[in-house]
Amino acid sequence: MLVFPNAKLNLGLYITGQRPDGFRNLESVFVPLPWSDALEVLPATETSLALTGIPIPGEPDTNLCLRAYELLNADFNLPPVQIHLHKLVPIGAGLGGGSGDAAFALRALNELFKLELSTEALQAYARRLGSDCAFFIRNQPVFAYEKGDVFEDIALDLTGVACKVVYPGLHISTAEAYSRVMARPPRHELRAALAQPPETWRETVSNDFEDALTPFYPVLGEIKQALYAAGAAYASLSGSGSAVYGLFPGLEVPPQVAFPAEYTVWNGRL
Repeated sequence: MLVFPNAKLNLGLYITGQRPDGFRNLESVFVPLPWSDALEVLPATETSLALTGIPIPGEPDTNLCLRAYELLNADFNLPPVQIHLHKLVPIGAGLGGGSGDAAFALRALNELFKLELSTEALQAYARRLGSDCAFFIRNQPVFAYEKGDVFEDIALDLTGVACKVVYPGLHISTAEAYSRVMARPPRHELRAALAQPPETWRETVSNDFEDALTPFYPVLGEIKQALYAAGAAYASLSGSGSAVYGLFPGLEVPPQVAFPAEYTVWNGRL
C-alpha cells in the first residue's frame, strides 16, 4: 500500500499556558499542505524499515512510522511489514512532516489489515505518538487547542489559494523553540480573525514563536519580508519554524522570488 503523507501549516499560533504535565497549552488553526512524503507499507516475512530521501536524524528504531506499527501490533498482533519512507518534507521546519508520516502509517495499517478502527480510535493512537499527529487522521482544517491534539471544526476555505513555503535549511528543534517562547494570553481571538479576508490577517494573526525566534535567526524575518514584497496577503512562520510561508489569494501560482540556492522552496495551491 502506497500513501502520501502531507505536511501542514499553522495559521496563527499562540502559546497560552503551562500544563501540569510539562507541555504547553496552545491555540492554532491547522491546515493541510499538499507537500508530501511517500510511504509504502507491504506485508513481509519480517518487519523492516527503509529510509530514503532527506536524511532523518536518530536511530531507525525510533522512527515514528515504526512506532506506529508497534503501537498497533501490541493490540492486534499484526503480521510483519516492510515499511519504506521516502522523505521529501524538510525536518525541523514546523510543517509537521514526521507527525504526518506517523498518522498515515496508522491509516495504512488500519486499511491494509482491515482493522476497522474508527476515526476516533485512530486519533487516540495518534495522540500517543505526538501532539499534532492526530490532526492528520482527518486531515482537514481545524482549530486546535490544549496540546494541539484537541480539535474543533472551523469554516475556513482556502481552496485554490496560491502558497509559497520557504525552508532556509535551518533546523530548529522543538525543545529550543519552546525554551525561547513565553506563554501569554492570545493577542486576538483567532477564529474571529481568520473569518475575515486574508488581507487583514497581517494585523490580527500571529505566531508567538516568530517573535521569540527571529531575534536569534534574522533570516526568518528576511524571508517573511521578501514574501510580503512579492505581494503575499499573509506571511508567517509555520509551527515552531523554520519554514516561512506566504499566501497569495487570486493567483494560479505564487510569484517568482529569488532565494539562495540552498533554500528549499515549495510552490503550489492549498
